[in-house]
Amino acid sequence: MEILLVGIYAVFVWLIFIKFKWLPWNITTQVIVVLIPIVGLTVLILTLNVVAPSSHELRVYRYQVPIVSQVAGRVIEVGVEEGNRPVKQGDVLFRVDPTPFENTLRVLKAQLAGAEGDTKRLREQLKESVTATNGVRSKLELARKRVAQYRDLAASGAGNRFDLEAAEADVANYEAQLAGSVAAQGQIQAQLGATFDGDVSTVAKIKADIIQAQWQLDQSVTRSPCDCVVVNLQLRRGAYVTAMPFNNVMTLIEQRGQVVALYAQNELHQVHPGDEAEFVLPTYPGKIFKGKVDSVVWAQGLAQARSDAQGYLAPAAVLTAPPGGFAVKFDFQDPAIAEEIGAGASGDVAIYTQTAKAIHIIRKVLLRVSSYTNYIVPKLH
Repeated sequence: MEILLVGIYAVFVWLIFIKFKWLPWNITTQVIVVLIPIVGLTVLILTLNVVAPSSHELRVYRYQVPIVSQVAGRVIEVGVEEGNRPVKQGDVLFRVDPTPFENTLRVLKAQLAGAEGDTKRLREQLKESVTATNGVRSKLELARKRVAQYRDLAASGAGNRFDLEAAEADVANYEAQLAGSVAAQGQIQAQLGATFDGDVSTVAKIKADIIQAQWQLDQSVTRSPCDCVVVNLQLRRGAYVTAMPFNNVMTLIEQRGQVVALYAQNELHQVHPGDEAEFVLPTYPGKIFKGKVDSVVWAQGLAQARSDAQGYLAPAAVLTAPPGGFAVKFDFQDPAIAEEIGAGASGDVAIYTQTAKAIHIIRKVLLRVSSYTNYIVPKLH
């Protein structure tokens, strides 16, 4: 674009000073003619770098998801194939033999039924014991009142000693019955044990074991957590898997990539989320992809971080931020395009801010020229 502008300027100079000789061609005009394009292009380029900043440090990243079995067992089915075969979220990746988990679950359910039956029986016995204890306690209170009455009558000479002794014997009998009833009640309560979340401790423990066993049974089927493609498939039917966090059996790569570019920080003061952007990728020469700014990551360290540690598939080249540089995240205008572009793809990007829109056309032309130069493959072999 700069060459084109210089060429147009040269034509006007030739017409004014040489062809029609409207102005004299001397040292003064020659110096002015030379300085105008130098100063003009310098101001234009510096302005473009602010109102329509571009970057050659564009990368396409995709998150990788290592798949690890949550339970140990023999693999009876592998539901996916390697080779960039797409899988949808929820698709079965592989199945582990569920028989041991089903057996464990059946045993625990039988134990729960027995424990709940015992608990119900003990609660009924406790209820009966409480009723019997209250009845004995009422009889004891009545017997004590009779003893007091007979003592008063005997003291006044209106009663006989035999009735008082009989009443005292009833009190002693009821006290013995009450002690036995309270002891029986305590034994039943001891058998019931302490409570936990409203359940008897034994029942609560079995219920917790059932929840764990049901979870293990569910985890015998491993499903895809995302719309991804399968790479590094190491699993085969009949293999034995273990529930180890470092023992991944395959890796999934998310189908949708994340586009990131690096800019010097003084290029970004006019950039805001939602600004229009255009991308050029060598993989697609002559093609312009459109998108928008998602966000500016105002923090150092994102781009320099290790790809594996961040969950990214390693790009074709290391993306290193310039001193004081920051990453800008982009969204494609057509989300389906993000699924077609390979992880690690690099290219150029231009952001069109809301300032000085009239000169954005220059950046657009420059970007399209760059796109067409991608047809050139400078190899001699």
